[in-house]
Amino acid sequence: MEKLTYYIDKGNGHYEPFYEYTIPNVGKDEFYARQLCTYFIMRGTQYELTSNEMNGEEDILVLKEIGRNLLGEKEISFRGKGLHIEFRSPEERENFKLFARISCNTHFDVLRFLLKDVVDVPGIGQRCVTSSEIDEDRGVYVLYVKNLGEKED
Repeated sequence: MEKLTYYIDKGNGHYEPFYEYTIPNVGKDEFYARQLCTYFIMRGTQYELTSNEMNGEEDILVLKEIGRNLLGEKEISFRGKGLHIEFRSPEERENFKLFARISCNTHFDVLRFLLKDVVDVPGIGQRCVTSSEIDEDRGVYVLYVKNLGEKED
């Protein structure tokens, strides 16, 4: 794996290259973390991961454009401030309420959270993960979590 390329599914079998990361610009641990995120935010637009593929040494993420990214409560930028994860409500009606933030030393630390169905949210306890995203605009990973046993809307 030497390259990670995002493509936008434009429909009718047309895929447009969108963004690319290469080794050594980012590490393999970051490649894997990105591949585990359900959503991708860039330039104010939200995209949903629809396919995760490989082609030789290239890993490919196919995205579907969802539309304008809706801002959540207390959003701040972490650009240049290290790795961070936010834990938020998945509910738009709750303005994607912020439950907690943590900093991580490495992408391997981030991967531990992205791989889980249930995570420990600091100050709150265990919660079910409903989805995850990498917010490029703010430089943060976001885990959307709900109460254990809570039904989907």
